[in-house]
Amino acid sequence: MKKIALSIIAISTTFLSTQSLAVDGLTANAAVTSNYLWRGLEQTNGNSAVSGGLDYANDSGFYVGTWVSNAEWAEGMTYELDIYGGFTGETKAFSYDVGFVHYAYPDSVDDVDFTEVNASVSVGIFTLGYAVLADAQGADFGDDSYVSIDVEFEVAKELALTLHVGTGTDDFYAGEEYIDYGASLSKGGFVFGVSKTDLDNDDLKVFVSYSVDIDL
Repeated sequence: MKKIALSIIAISTTFLSTQSLAVDGLTANAAVTSNYLWRGLEQTNGNSAVSGGLDYANDSGFYVGTWVSNAEWAEGMTYELDIYGGFTGETKAFSYDVGFVHYAYPDSVDDVDFTEVNASVSVGIFTLGYAVLADAQGADFGDDSYVSIDVEFEVAKELALTLHVGTGTDDFYAGEEYIDYGASLSKGGFVFGVSKTDLDNDDLKVFVSYSVDIDL
């Protein structure tokens, strides 16, 4: 899986150096993290992860993209492949984002693929997000959901502090209802963060990541 993600980085670099292939609104991204966390839950058993993706967005607010990372939280699983799309916009009072994400795990022994629809609203430093399960093996629309609030402050020049709390009211994601908390500092593509849930025997998790975006 790491070879796949590194290949995406190499392809993106090639695109960047070939002006004739430039597409307005098309970008690539690549990242590495010491611990891949999703809503406070480890996706690589505490190991590092390498990821990459492609995104397209236009002036109307429409966007679509795909993203891949190594993952290993189910039997046989080695990677995750996401496909997503949506629409974003803003008014004088707030900005918003509505869309969907399909999470696929092609080599997992069990069928753990699922799809969510989601929405978020940002007002000033606050962002409220909501996601609901749309489709999964053995589950119906609306069975599971996740709601979160994030607050982002600029604590120094180009240094942002983000505080997060979220709760999952579900059986599919974590096997039970839980709350996750987190805090992170970010600057110039680097992120240092801590995260914890209220699940039994869950210790405080610390991670460091670096990401880069490339206009194609």
